[in-house]
Amino acid sequence: MSGPAPTRRPISAVLIARNEEQRIGACLESLAFADEIVVVESGSTDRTVEVARRFTDRVVTLPWRGFGPQKQAAVALASHDLVLNVDCDERVPPALAREIGALQSAPTLAAAYAIPRRTFIGEKEIRFCGWSPDRIVRLFDRTRAGFTDDLVHETVVARGEVGTCREALLHHSFGGFGDLLAKLDRYSDLAARQMHERGRRPGALDALRPAFAFFRTYVLRLGFLDGFEGLEIAVADAMGTFAKYAKLRELWRAGARTRTL
Repeated sequence: MSGPAPTRRPISAVLIARNEEQRIGACLESLAFADEIVVVESGSTDRTVEVARRFTDRVVTLPWRGFGPQKQAAVALASHDLVLNVDCDERVPPALAREIGALQSAPTLAAAYAIPRRTFIGEKEIRFCGWSPDRIVRLFDRTRAGFTDDLVHETVVARGEVGTCREALLHHSFGGFGDLLAKLDRYSDLAARQMHERGRRPGALDALRPAFAFFRTYVLRLGFLDGFEGLEIAVADAMGTFAKYAKLRELWRAGARTRTL
């Protein structure tokens, strides 16, 4: 005689947003399988809040504190312990939704799950450049896992086993080269500030880092196999690396001037 059916665990989908009216609707629509959707926005000046409220009444405005703290704030606002974090430029396809649904009813659950991600520039999927395979922990039990407090490049730290999903998130982050540069500019601001706050000093070798970033992406990570888009990514990586260390140097100079006044 078979035992009782496993209890289905409810799931909260959480995301952070600011001025994402163009992308958040498709993202939230793909989360219709979730028991709850929580959106934490940080002072949007477009229709982000209006669009989000078409899909959920859990839309909360909080001041921006960096990616890690902002995402963890969204996790804390969730009603359920099983949490799926997505970004506004990501979509959960039906196959991944079904896989997550199976995990919700599984007898046991790992502390967290890494989900593969397929990233596109326009309509082209990027298969090299270090972008694939891209596995990122986004599904987790918040009693056993949570986000780091990094301002940028935040990660989920799990206290226990980390499983792996088979199906992939779809990541439509970049329409073209301009989107790449805009995102890298924002990230370089945060990365430079984070390095400065942690005491990282600029050094002579930093001048070589942009060239190495290009070589790593285009050659070592086979970016040339992605065609012209691979070249765009390699150039953007080099420019973003240069910007990050140039901004770090500016922060130290500003601090030195302040100390001498």
